Amino acid sequence: MPDLPDYPDALLARAARIRLACFDVDGTLTDGRLLFDAEGGEMKAFHVHDGQGLALLRKAGITVALVTARASAAVERRAAELGVQAHCAVGDKRAKVEEIRVLLGIGRDEVAFMGDDLPDLAPMRVAGLAAAPANAHPWTAAHAHWLTNARGGEGAARELCDLLLTAQGRVEALIAAMAPA
Repeated sequence: MPDLPDYPDALLARAARIRLACFDVDGTLTDGRLLFDAEGGEMKAFHVHDGQGLALLRKAGITVALVTARASAAVERRAAELGVQAHCAVGDKRAKVEEIRVLLGIGRDEVAFMGDDLPDLAPMRVAGLAAAPANAHPWTAAHAHWLTNARGGEGAARELCDLLLTAQGRVEALIAAMAPA
């Protein structure tokens, strides 16, 4: 078994209940920069470790949803590659997360939301586990139950995924499935 971070018991208790993990995109799954090509098309860079973490959550039975205020073909494509939900051009992130939660028939304490700036505060404040990347805006970071060591777009989402999988006792089985002896 690999060495895992020593998480506080209260954080592990929150993480053990999570059945829906929602992620903001810009500044959380990306470094927050907006890149446009000559035709005005938007480009985004996603970290492969974050993608692996999202895929592992899905394999572990945790629903994953990307929730972003921007319309983005890149987000829709990345979500499709990973087999997770993409909700783009969302005006009210809290309402969207509530809609997904109600459809799943789960409580707020079973929802995690990771965000980095003020538009993410509303869903973070009602989530059972609110997380933020290391470089989240201070006003938002102050409302997180947990801050990652990594910055947005540099593995922060993977840290949350690893926390959830650890708290739910799924790490050994996932490793065994990925690399049978």
